[in-house]
Amino acid sequence: MLTLPNVLTLSRIVTVPLLVFFLWWPQWQAGYALGFATYCMMGVTDYFDGYLARSRGTVSKLGVFLDPIADKIMVAAVILILCAKGVIPDIHMIAALVILLREIAVSGLREFLGGIQVSVPVSALAKWKTALQLTSLGGLILAGALPEWPWVHNASLAMLWAAAALTLITGWDYLRVGLKHMDS
Repeated sequence: MLTLPNVLTLSRIVTVPLLVFFLWWPQWQAGYALGFATYCMMGVTDYFDGYLARSRGTVSKLGVFLDPIADKIMVAAVILILCAKGVIPDIHMIAALVILLREIAVSGLREFLGGIQVSVPVSALAKWKTALQLTSLGGLILAGALPEWPWVHNASLAMLWAAAALTLITGWDYLRVGLKHMDS
């Protein structure tokens, strides 16, 4: 049960409070640099937990369960702290809210569909959504470490909106599949 891939996944979950601590003070450039390094390490562990589990043939039910939860905890925590501290300001919070709501809705839908033995594979577009979402959040963290480069912040906010648009599209795709399996 405590295979290396599962330990890597659990490490992402237990590292979230440290990441939030680094991002707590928006004017602390060193904190944002440490937060960016931590965020990147969490991304590396996300890649390697899946790679190692598949390559070693140690994919487990615990890993399949924990991996998406670890991702959602990390994304939700980063979005919440960046909104709370004004890094994601004003109207841009709508893009962040769209991402959070979709994550909650799709998680609930997957749980429902899993209960009736229906699997919904991850689409290529959903993978692009995830890549844009993670890149935009990483860029917003990096922008806190590099306030002298405002283009990093602006480009990351633009990517956040692109991720939110893909979030709506992929969320609708999942919902359409789910509605076919719901009783009237």
